[in-house]
Amino acid sequence: MGIKLILSVVLVCGALFSLASAEPVEDKFALLDFIRYVNHSRSLNWDERTSVCHSWTGVTCNHDGSRVIAVRLPAVGLKGGVPTNTLGRLSALQILSLRSNGMIGPFPSDILKLGNLSSLYLEFNHFEGPLPLDLSVWENLSVLNLSNNRFNGRIPSSISNLTHLVALDLANNSLFGDVPDLDIETLQVLDLSNNNLTGDVSRYLGRFPSSAFWGNNFSFQPSSATSPEATRKKHSPKLSHHTILAIVIGSSVAAFVAIALLLFVTSRRKKGGESGPLQKAEKSTRRMGSQHVQEGDAGMIFFEGCNLAFDLEDLLRASAEVLGKGTFGATYKAALEDATTVAVKRLKEVIVGRKDFEQQMEVVGNIRHANVAPLRAYYYSKDEKLMVYDFYSQGSVSMLLHARRGENLCRLDWETRLKIAIGAALGLAHIHTQCGGKLVHGNIKSSNIFLNAQQYGCVSDLGLATLMSPASAPVVRSGYRAPEVMDSRKALQASDVYSYGVFLLELLTGKSPVHASGGEEVIHLVRWVNSVVREEWTGEVFDLELLRYPHVEEEMVSMLQIGLSCVARMPEQRPKMEQVVKMVEEIRVVVPAPAPTTATATRNSSRGGTRSSSPNIRPHVSEIGSSSTTN
Repeated sequence: MGIKLILSVVLVCGALFSLASAEPVEDKFALLDFIRYVNHSRSLNWDERTSVCHSWTGVTCNHDGSRVIAVRLPAVGLKGGVPTNTLGRLSALQILSLRSNGMIGPFPSDILKLGNLSSLYLEFNHFEGPLPLDLSVWENLSVLNLSNNRFNGRIPSSISNLTHLVALDLANNSLFGDVPDLDIETLQVLDLSNNNLTGDVSRYLGRFPSSAFWGNNFSFQPSSATSPEATRKKHSPKLSHHTILAIVIGSSVAAFVAIALLLFVTSRRKKGGESGPLQKAEKSTRRMGSQHVQEGDAGMIFFEGCNLAFDLEDLLRASAEVLGKGTFGATYKAALEDATTVAVKRLKEVIVGRKDFEQQMEVVGNIRHANVAPLRAYYYSKDEKLMVYDFYSQGSVSMLLHARRGENLCRLDWETRLKIAIGAALGLAHIHTQCGGKLVHGNIKSSNIFLNAQQYGCVSDLGLATLMSPASAPVVRSGYRAPEVMDSRKALQASDVYSYGVFLLELLTGKSPVHASGGEEVIHLVRWVNSVVREEWTGEVFDLELLRYPHVEEEMVSMLQIGLSCVARMPEQRPKMEQVVKMVEEIRVVVPAPAPTTATATRNSSRGGTRSSSPNIRPHVSEIGSSSTTN
């Protein structure tokens, strides 16, 4: 027994030692030294007590966790120079991104010590002075972006030794002199625009667009290998009148055809809409990128507690797919380079200015509750307004209730619907306590409620209604809009309660707030439920799917009572959300869902003609809807 115990202790100690040694301690302290001496307006979760490889924002380690191989800190508010003997100690580093910050000083000497670098992003900072003469230490470098800084001097000739270089961007600096030999076979992307460079660049024009050389003092125009003056001198013979007339007519015809093609393409684009996710966003935000310094654009604004590290360029490069389109804008699923997935909402019809927009974002971004989807970051410019949220992989409740029906996917059982109702109520009640108890959500609907990790409802899209044109309200909230709401910007907390009540009825019935009947008639859910209850055929209200689970009839009736009290026509007759939370939580403590019964109750799904053989759930009318009227 003694030998076995000793062996066990040895094995445990060995395992602990292995785990401890896997943590890159030296790299960890190098990063701590770096961030200790650099001012940063955004809080980072770098802590000596946590794992650098598994917890730290913007840090990536190799597969065994023994070395740091990537540091991505774009747009985190770094200010000042790069302190010596910090980043240079990360000898295994392959990717370094400090772009879109406020870094100053000469080119950081520490970075020249990183012999394994493959990608270096320092753009949109305030670095200045000459570039290093010897760049050959980066023999594996494939991407070098030093654009939009204040570098001056000549482009070092050693840049031609970077034989693996794929992309080189030195635009918008103050570099001067001749361009060194850039005959690098791997080079695919080049931008030298807006410097003071001179010399002959015609030898590069076959590979790169002329825009790569604009804004310099080259001896020949980038769009031609020979100067226009030389061309005129070589072709000086006079043209005949017939030739001139033919040229004029030909030019007119060509211009007419070009205009016709332009009108045709424009009309096709208007009819066809977006050809791909984020394509329009890319066009506008690319323009914003060039205005970043001149107009003082703040870039992506992150909120405290956000462990993500990305900027606008990361979003543009991300693969994206459309999750949905509403009146307030389209939402995209964006997969970033570090495998993080976020939801990005592109707002449209924002009518408030930057100050009011940022104030509202600050209110929303500082709300932290398990049942309120956290706003992680936002972006504002004249042409583009973006909001970044966590991505919920199961989709919205609307998708789970409606879009996936009939696809043999997991259906929503009663316990799940009860948890969704409880979570959404808790989230909305918390929202109503903010801003001195005056904050209103303004857009409660099933497509804005998601399932969190514990499968409870989670409320999203908070506070957008006050930013938008009032003309958007009737469309976006059709079926959820309280009778008293004429302008979405003037909604009350009681209006949120009404919308939540509609949502409860949607959960119970499986029907959309506004839907078509078997014919062409449009049915409003609140009116339909009220009419069925008045006829004392309450059992006809509930979703057929819910009848697969036994012994929940009374609980469903209790939920129905709550829903009908919330959709009372007069605002003062509706309960407060804190009261709603108490009522919903009192229905039952949620337990694991029972298996569906094999003898599923059946009914006539047409809701007309012969009544079903399902249990006739008929509480007294005084128990249901005593405060509700036909809406």
